[in-house]
Amino acid sequence: MLGGVTTPFFMEKYMAFVKTRLPCPKCGGKDPVGLNEDGSAYCFSCAERIANYDRAVSGDDISVDELAPVTDMKTYKNNMATEINAPLTNGTFIQLKDRGISLETAKKYGVRATEDLQGNTLSHSYPYYTVNEIAGYKIRTVGDKLFSWMGSPKDAGLFGQQIFRDGGKYITITEGECDAMAAYELLGSKWPVVSLKNGAAGAVKDIKESIEFLEKYEKIIICFDNDKAGREAAVKVARVISPGKAKILSFPEETKDANDMLKNKRHVDFVNRWWDAKTYTPSGVLNAKELYDKYQNRERKESIPYPWQGLNKKLLGLRRGELVTLTGGTGLGKSSITRELEHWIINNTEDNVGIVALEEDYLRTLDGIMSIEADSKLFIDSVRDEFNPTLIKQMYDKLFNNDRVWVHAHFGATDIEEIFSKLRFMIVGCDCKWVIVDHLHMLVAASVEGDERRTLDSIMHRLRCIVEETGAGMILVSHLRRVEGNSGHENGVSVGLNHLRGSQSIAQLSDCVIALERNQQAEDDIESNTTHMRVLKSRYTGDVGMAAHLLYHNDTGRLSEIDPEDELGEEVL
Repeated sequence: MLGGVTTPFFMEKYMAFVKTRLPCPKCGGKDPVGLNEDGSAYCFSCAERIANYDRAVSGDDISVDELAPVTDMKTYKNNMATEINAPLTNGTFIQLKDRGISLETAKKYGVRATEDLQGNTLSHSYPYYTVNEIAGYKIRTVGDKLFSWMGSPKDAGLFGQQIFRDGGKYITITEGECDAMAAYELLGSKWPVVSLKNGAAGAVKDIKESIEFLEKYEKIIICFDNDKAGREAAVKVARVISPGKAKILSFPEETKDANDMLKNKRHVDFVNRWWDAKTYTPSGVLNAKELYDKYQNRERKESIPYPWQGLNKKLLGLRRGELVTLTGGTGLGKSSITRELEHWIINNTEDNVGIVALEEDYLRTLDGIMSIEADSKLFIDSVRDEFNPTLIKQMYDKLFNNDRVWVHAHFGATDIEEIFSKLRFMIVGCDCKWVIVDHLHMLVAASVEGDERRTLDSIMHRLRCIVEETGAGMILVSHLRRVEGNSGHENGVSVGLNHLRGSQSIAQLSDCVIALERNQQAEDDIESNTTHMRVLKSRYTGDVGMAAHLLYHNDTGRLSEIDPEDELGEEVL
């Protein structure tokens, strides 16, 4: 007995669930399982019966046999055939008053219901079909909202699929049967509407099983519940459908689903939202028509000038969110230029700076920056001893006593993951807006991979991702490969992108590539001590070519920009 009237035979036999919406240990579904009084269970997603649900969930040495259906499914279906096709004497076609669904729509979808003596709806039975015949009924009790099956959903299509077999222009998919009928009524009974068998948890599986049927339609409107599970399932389903076909309907914030809109008589609102449903596009694929506001009001890239005018003319400054690669042969001034840049950023911004120098210890790093400040080679003990300790302290405090400069305290190659962890910590944990990595091939040495090219590809990709993710500006020092023949980079050979050592990914993933050239063997002192800066790539300006000329002063260790056309090598003002 249920609610004072006789319960249909199939409900007495198959509605013994004491708990529903449990996870399935077989198919992995989050909530498709109903638990019986005897401890067995049934999954509405994979259509399997589980002998001992508690043991299956715990994984307590459950054998395959124990996880198998209690009854062979073929036998089970044969035993149920008579019941499935028999008249439902206690279920009739009536208005589904609890859902606001008309008698005409209930008949359309073949949905029967039972009532108590007071006219209150007790249960719904939703028919499901295979291609040619009924597969079974999903039974839903209204009061306790329990579900059960008479027959097997395993071979069944979507709810309502048997009504709309011919294809057409539009079809709508909902999570549940009542939502399907509600949407059908909201649309004036003009357009096909079907529903999933097992709600959001089994959405992708249900759609894949019926994809041939759905693809007969030009547009497929996904109308899932307005909750997290529904919104996530809608996106997953849209990915299964042919590109350009899927549209996702957006409900008002206060509305749960289509049935909610029907009961509140929001027909016009639903129809408008149905027509306005947005075509699903995967992340990263955007319609330019919708991007004007972002285009017009984009965040400007923060930049600072380089210390050298020639470089600024080509590059228009140094910007956050960019990866700048500085490359050159051995002894061509990469370290000197890097020190000048580090000192420049510290003195000309209020930003935090991180320095990952893998070929020297942190004291040598500090010495290099202090030497720029002092205009003297403080890294040489005898030179440092000549300075008043008070002056040394003043310079040190000016540069470093503000919690803005962070250095990597390790010499030589360590574990690659450890280095990346420290690099990311500098940016995220220490709020470093600029990081200098010296040099790339020491990262390769820290990797356990054997193939240099593939390792470089991987490292460059990770560095690029860090820059994109954090918006930090990164200066990366890289080496050049050896030039064939007798003339090497130390003899002033012009550098091209093809000279980068190891991988084209260095050029591809850098926003800017600056190469250093110097003829160390020149007889002229000015020429032999002048480093030429050639821009090989500038994604921001597109302007490449020779940019600046820096003269090294041996007495101070400093670099000054000069005009190479001036015979005296006078500094550029």
